[in-house]
Amino acid sequence: MKRFASSRSAERVRKKKRSTSLAKPLPAAQLDALHDAGKDLSLHLDWSRARRPGREVQRVNVDFPLDLLKAIDQEAKRIGVTRQAFIKLRLADTLEGR
Repeated sequence: MKRFASSRSAERVRKKKRSTSLAKPLPAAQLDALHDAGKDLSLHLDWSRARRPGREVQRVNVDFPLDLLKAIDQEAKRIGVTRQAFIKLRLADTLEGR
């Protein structure tokens, strides 16, 4: 069976990505020292596993009456954001005021 060039290229990319990572991570104290010195830490970090604690996302489904959805869409368009962004903004503003 013939292998396509794209699959060979993809394999090279996968191998190359693995080889660019450090053999062993730096201790936190050394990372802190590099950070304090203003050095680039990107070679020592695995960004694919980076997380923002407390900001995990969970998808939810919400049913809206059509007239409310139309009003949401109009206001979102007026301020130049997506429907989802508008709903998040309004909920965050409402809960922040508590």
